[in-house]
Amino acid sequence: MTNSYTAVYSRISSGYMGQLVEWPEVVTEGKTMEECRAMLVDALKEMIEAYRQQGKTSLHNRASVRRIGRGAQ
Repeated sequence: MTNSYTAVYSRISSGYMGQLVEWPEVVTEGKTMEECRAMLVDALKEMIEAYRQQGKTSLHNRASVRRIGRGAQ
């Protein structure tokens, strides 16, 4: 199962901050938009794994991360 997520990016003094609309706990920063996007994907993978390890029930537990960003499929 592959879920799609909506990422919101904000310009901050150190670069960009990215956060998932559907899962607001997933938030990160990067110097460039590309770095922020990559780090957001990483943060999402880590959050999914943490939920699995804790045995939390969530739609995200069955998620398979592909890509986030422009042209994501």
